[in-house]
Amino acid sequence: MDGFELSILCAVALATSILSAIVGMAGGITLLSAMLLFFDPLVAIPIHGVVQLVSNGSRTVIQRRHVEWWIFGLYAIPLLPLGFIGVGIAQQLPPAGLKCAIGVFVMLATWAPGAMLAGTHPERSLPRRRFLVLGAVVGVLNTTIGATGPLIAPFFLNLGLARQGVIGTKAACQAAGHLAKIVIFGAVGFAFVPFLLPLLLLSAVTVVGTAIGSQLLDHVNETWFVRLYKGVLSLIAIRLIVWDGLAAIGLR
Repeated sequence: MDGFELSILCAVALATSILSAIVGMAGGITLLSAMLLFFDPLVAIPIHGVVQLVSNGSRTVIQRRHVEWWIFGLYAIPLLPLGFIGVGIAQQLPPAGLKCAIGVFVMLATWAPGAMLAGTHPERSLPRRRFLVLGAVVGVLNTTIGATGPLIAPFFLNLGLARQGVIGTKAACQAAGHLAKIVIFGAVGFAFVPFLLPLLLLSAVTVVGTAIGSQLLDHVNETWFVRLYKGVLSLIAIRLIVWDGLAAIGLR
């Protein structure tokens, strides 16, 4: 990619990391949506995994005293084996079709997150079973859809955790998912080295954005900020659904 495209992605990574620090989520799925404007899904997903590992890993370190490690352990167990199944599915799908599917997922995650849970109530299920099953589902989606933060958020409700515990434990689980994703894509032959410069720059601006967002947390009108991000994310999702959907069915 050229310098102009890299500059755009760095600006998006900065903005989405600020968003995550203020809203608590949605930065990862927004960044992935933007990456899909420049990369095929099987390139965007592993690159996104590295950047998000840095983002969630830094949050985990900050909140490490509040992380519930038994949740992390149960969640992490199925990530690798199910992730290999997911990447096998992704490799069989045409890039345009996969982009369209991710666009649909983004729209659901933005406007109807409950629809993705099919009427279930994850906050009422038994915690140990809850996170073992969640890890299995995310293991598959990690390497097909790529960003699962909005999907897993409801599973951290009704656990009796303080806010720091929710943030730290969720970040640790997401970091495990991104690490598994990196291992899986590396095992199936994805070469990270040619993307070293964008990876370093995107990771660096993500850390900067997290710091800025933390400082702005008490000074931003969250309602308007959320409306803005939903609007931008919806426009990107519509582009993925319509433009790449037409390509998937041979009309473009």
